[in-house]
Amino acid sequence: MTELIICEKPSSMEKIAKALADNKASKKTDKGVSYYEISHNGKDIIVTCAVGHLYTLAEQNKGKWAYPIFDIEWKESSKASKSALYTKKYLDAIKRLAKDSETIIVSTDFDLEGEVIGLNIVRFACNRKDAYRMKFSTLTKDELTESYEHASHHLDWPQAEAGETRHYLDYYYGINLSRALTLAIKNSTGGFKLMSSGRVQGPALKILSDKEREILGFKSVPFWQIGIKTENDIIAMHKDDKFFDGKKAGDIFKKIKGHDATVSKVSKNEFEQKPPNPFDLTSMQMEAYKTLRISPKETLALAQNLYINGYISYPRTSSNQLPPSLNYRKILEGIARQLKYKALAEELLKRKALMPNNGKKTDSAHPAIYATSEIPKKMTDRESKLYDLIVHRILATFADNAVMETVSIELDVKDEIFLAKGTTTKFPGWHKFYGNYVMQKENELPEADQGQILKVKESKLFEKETQPPKRYTPASIIKELEKNTIGTKATRSEIIDNLYQRNYIKNESIEVTDIGLKTIETLEKYCPEIIDIKLTRHFEEEMDQVREKTKKSSEVLDEAKDSLTKTLKHFKQNEKEIGNALGEAAKETRDKEIFISKCPACKEGDLQVRKGKYGSFAACNRYEQGCSTTFALPKNCLVKSAEKNCDVCGYPKILAIRVRRKPQEICINPDCKSKKLEEERLKEVANGKTCPKCGSSLVVKTSHYGSFLACPGYPKCKYIEKLPKE
Repeated sequence: MTELIICEKPSSMEKIAKALADNKASKKTDKGVSYYEISHNGKDIIVTCAVGHLYTLAEQNKGKWAYPIFDIEWKESSKASKSALYTKKYLDAIKRLAKDSETIIVSTDFDLEGEVIGLNIVRFACNRKDAYRMKFSTLTKDELTESYEHASHHLDWPQAEAGETRHYLDYYYGINLSRALTLAIKNSTGGFKLMSSGRVQGPALKILSDKEREILGFKSVPFWQIGIKTENDIIAMHKDDKFFDGKKAGDIFKKIKGHDATVSKVSKNEFEQKPPNPFDLTSMQMEAYKTLRISPKETLALAQNLYINGYISYPRTSSNQLPPSLNYRKILEGIARQLKYKALAEELLKRKALMPNNGKKTDSAHPAIYATSEIPKKMTDRESKLYDLIVHRILATFADNAVMETVSIELDVKDEIFLAKGTTTKFPGWHKFYGNYVMQKENELPEADQGQILKVKESKLFEKETQPPKRYTPASIIKELEKNTIGTKATRSEIIDNLYQRNYIKNESIEVTDIGLKTIETLEKYCPEIIDIKLTRHFEEEMDQVREKTKKSSEVLDEAKDSLTKTLKHFKQNEKEIGNALGEAAKETRDKEIFISKCPACKEGDLQVRKGKYGSFAACNRYEQGCSTTFALPKNCLVKSAEKNCDVCGYPKILAIRVRRKPQEICINPDCKSKKLEEERLKEVANGKTCPKCGSSLVVKTSHYGSFLACPGYPKCKYIEKLPKE
């Protein structure tokens, strides 16, 4: 009897094969695809893998662009898209292996996506109606063996149905709305601009646009604040805080200036601060962004790598609870095996009882994120940082409450009350275990006794303006989407990334572009159903009901088709107006994106970023009127205007932006004296320096990231050295 275990990815295939093999797992290769043959408790088992989705949704009869379309089907990914051709050999291998296997066991990730991947392979590639199902949250030997021994006799059908329903819904909305927007521009203006929207993307952009319009419409209002500093360095502000009446603030300031302060009241209050909850995916993404400045999308990718290597549990979870079934002591004992965390973990292990500070969110498939007993062998720098955050979070959640003390001091200056407040840690509790990730500043006030008279050594009247609301960050918008039940824990960062890719939003402090704002304004006016947050939330709730077996998939899809048909009919009635508005916005956005400055030669045209046969360059847009001004631009980077001119030559400066690098400011003038002076400085620095490996004289070389010293003997000698800053 041969069993075939189907995994989601090659890395998990290797983990499962080695975990289950009684002896050495035998690796085989067939037509470029690897799989394993193992023996477990007398059974012959083959472990193979997919590479994510081997099937994708596509139109049944692809023809002329039109909408609405609902005739879609599952097709082999390699036949639906050239970019997925690599998946064919994996699918063919599964088909061959399934023919000679009596039992099929699905061991893809236990979530909606994993269930759909497994379902499609079972019914289309294996030609079976059902299969066994392994369920696990970590890729450790013990859990994988346990998962195999207690595999379910059936696929998780409610999860599979909910996952497939989501795929159909997203495809219906994505292809129809994107096609409608793109055709609106084409049919109205004759131009082509690929537009994108969807069931989740539109409402997400609506939330961001509402914030952007709130910021743009904000009008600053002047206000005044009065502060004093005493001889023992107590800094206090007037109890009324903001004065919007300048005269009143000025009168009070004159009244108190030059007078001493009397300590009218001193109050102290202790309170306990609970440890943080264990990480769910969203809270981990937010914390990684806040403490490590790692984007939510990258955090998920790093966490996935850590999970695949067996270092942490499954990251795509919405639970912030660690259930008792996990064996808390075993988790901490695993962490204690690493020298870096040994002392902290052992301190917790001395306790008779271990109880994490669980949150209220649950996930039927997976617990909160935790570190396994596997000791990491090799991690990238950023993986190591995220792993460290996860470990410290686990340690902190098992620790004691911290005890904080707030001290409030009231100062009376000529019957005007000033307040000073400070917070200090009396007992660190969980702070000790969370380490540098405790983002809390201590503010200890100087000692003061009630009735004490203090000399005021400084008093100030501050004139300020009210500030607009803060923009969303890639992390805070994900929290907002979760609050509004938009998207899933695993897709929210991808949604935001799509908005960046489509040029609807820009910058780390998220700013909605003109085309993004115009898209929302236009849809609000002519077809608001497309960006209806309530409708999106409604379908999310219905998909949960499918998973809970209280609603049928067919009911949800029929409702979606009906709703979308009405929406698109309304859209078609206003297609011309929508297309004209979006076409104009697309042109304005493009012109802004490529603008560098006014042309330094003719002074009339705009210097713009252009694309040519050999890459990007800058050129004046009045070339038809005779201005042939052009400049070379740095390669392999995004070029934007620096919105300033060079202090040396007066020519415009640009920003060369590369991934994970600080933007580089460059003068566009190749003959700028500053560049000549820098070249001479670098030659002077290199003069007389020799390679410590081969003795050759070092030379100055330049890469995308700037200049450096290098051995001229490359590639035999690869020595390089940083140049000292000026």
